Amino acid sequence: MELKIKEEFKKLIPPLTPDEYKQLETNCIQEGIRDAIITWNGYIIDGHNRYKIAQDWCLVFKLEPKEFKSEQDVKVWMILNQFGRRNIGNYTRAKLALELEDIFKEKAKENLSKAGSSYSPKEGSQISEKVTNLFTEDEPVKKIEIKPIDTYKEVAKVANLSHDTIAKVKKIEQKAAPEIKEKLSTGELSINQAYQDIKKEEKKAEVKEKIQSQRIETKISENIKNGNCLEILESLEDGCIDIVLTDPPYGINYISNRSIYDDSITKRGLMNDGNEAFEILEKTCQILTNKVAQNAHLYFFCSWSVFSKFESIISKYFTIKTPLVWDKGNKGSGDLENDWGNQTEIIIFCVKGKKLVNNRRGNLLSIPRLHSSKMVHPTQKPVELITEILAVSYIKGDFIVDPFMGSGSTIKACNKINAKSLGIEIDNEMFNIANKFINE
Repeated sequence: MELKIKEEFKKLIPPLTPDEYKQLETNCIQEGIRDAIITWNGYIIDGHNRYKIAQDWCLVFKLEPKEFKSEQDVKVWMILNQFGRRNIGNYTRAKLALELEDIFKEKAKENLSKAGSSYSPKEGSQISEKVTNLFTEDEPVKKIEIKPIDTYKEVAKVANLSHDTIAKVKKIEQKAAPEIKEKLSTGELSINQAYQDIKKEEKKAEVKEKIQSQRIETKISENIKNGNCLEILESLEDGCIDIVLTDPPYGINYISNRSIYDDSITKRGLMNDGNEAFEILEKTCQILTNKVAQNAHLYFFCSWSVFSKFESIISKYFTIKTPLVWDKGNKGSGDLENDWGNQTEIIIFCVKGKKLVNNRRGNLLSIPRLHSSKMVHPTQKPVELITEILAVSYIKGDFIVDPFMGSGSTIKACNKINAKSLGIEIDNEMFNIANKFINE
């Protein structure tokens, strides 16, 4: 016998787990299908799994037709039947209860229409008599008592759950991702935990929206400039910078001897890389305190050898958070016999206010260093490294500034994601090299 399956009805039956289905199938094969398959107008309303097993194994089954006045009445019967027959979890019970909420509202409207009433309930309330009387015409329609009641409380009573649980699951159904709902269905995640996670995300969204509304927009004629960063930073509007991402001189008169070629870019010295570097860093931070937004992220590349000096300067002006560690993939030169090989660089991450991160991740960034043959600057950072940092901090519309542009990696990374940015480089020769690198 071919029975009809209505997906709207079938979705009201909580699915069996694979183990539960296998056990039911084994029982049906060994003992026959003992419980009748219940139908309404030829549609299955109880026994979808038994019907499938019967088809798969050519088993005999009994039918039990039922009479209902409408599909709404069928749905109510199916949901209440599930509550009474199966040991289903609270999340599934709440989901089914919320199906009743919509059904109750529709039935109440029908009853009011029959009564000739134009009463319109407020959101979150329901016009009803007792739940048991909503789906009967034992009394004349004109005697229906028009009374707003709390819908959540009504469906909570039917599902034997708290009003609070119903309200939480409704929020979860509206906001949660499918994978979260799946974990709730299997019991891997509690209703309260899922709800709290949603509330946290909503709070984050509110904070981000508030920060966005406070953003100070600024116009720049071009996003790279050749000149003194202190002067150019001063020319910007106060509070306009959302992210600072920069690699300032370390004050170590850096020259690399890794390349065998005398004309390698790594053997070129850097401007302001002596003791003056620390004074420049301090003045830069002083200016940035006014130029960064109320809520901003700042990243300063740094060598371990001058970390304490950088930290003491930067911490006067900003709150230092977890330092990032860039794993360059291979160790540098140095004392080859009495020391460990250094293959990392530190990035001091600090904040002003409370700019939220996007996707929180670990502070180890494993990006291979560039081969000297591919570098256009002695201390050039890979664009991929800058991109990973921006993925954590950048929100669409942020203004990103690099006061010590060097090769222009920060600006190139910004251009790739169409982010508004400004790079500043004092070295005229290096500025022209960076300009070519950014636009190639």
